[in-house]
Amino acid sequence: MLLAIDIGNTNIVFGLFRDDELLECWRMETRSGRTEDEYAVFLNSLLSLRGFSLKDIKCAAISCVVPPLQAVFESLMRRYTGAEPLVVGPGIKTGVSIHYENPREVGADRIVNAVAAWERYRCSVIVVDFGTATTFDAISEKGEYLGGAITPGINISLDALFIRAAKLPRVEFAKPKSVIGKNTPASIQSGVFYGYIGVVDGIVERMKEELPKPVRVIATGGLAGLIAPETKSIGEVDPLLTLHGLRIIYRKNCV
Repeated sequence: MLLAIDIGNTNIVFGLFRDDELLECWRMETRSGRTEDEYAVFLNSLLSLRGFSLKDIKCAAISCVVPPLQAVFESLMRRYTGAEPLVVGPGIKTGVSIHYENPREVGADRIVNAVAAWERYRCSVIVVDFGTATTFDAISEKGEYLGGAITPGINISLDALFIRAAKLPRVEFAKPKSVIGKNTPASIQSGVFYGYIGVVDGIVERMKEELPKPVRVIATGGLAGLIAPETKSIGEVDPLLTLHGLRIIYRKNCV
């Protein structure tokens, strides 16, 4: 079985695959201070809930944007599963050519998402990933990663309002009952929620103007399911897009 590991700034997402079938996925908070042994205990506990253990893992693919944790999970895989993990980075076969001034600057998660989206649609596609940062990535009809846009993530924006504006409270991100807020928390929710919808539609529509038609738009990330249905531009939501991209890249390199 393949374990796909997507290490982000906020969460780590695990996906357990048997061939092309995703059997289970789990999410845990990212903490750079944890050791490989601590992560192994957490992961083995999650696997045991489905009747598996770390010993059942025969191969692994890792996407990481938190450099200190890459070595931790590489060591974890070698020590507790005996598998040599595939780490997405320079020299890895992806099937997508990277047209970026410095390809090494592109986050591994963005490349993995691009691979998954291109394999799914085989046409011009835009991936919107609602993570710690909200990223927009454009892939051409030829399977070329063209670049994209990065904006502060939704929770970053909420935290910034709380930290930098002395009288504004910290609020939970949620869809407000009305655009016109009747109190301060509702006004903040309205501004962030509908503001992000405007950001998404605005950037996507401008990207579409620079891409050959047709253009598909897919969203992923933890908050995609809340934002995407309210937009005019997003056609599909797949919160597990990155895990499927890791599976595809592993097969291109190791099968």
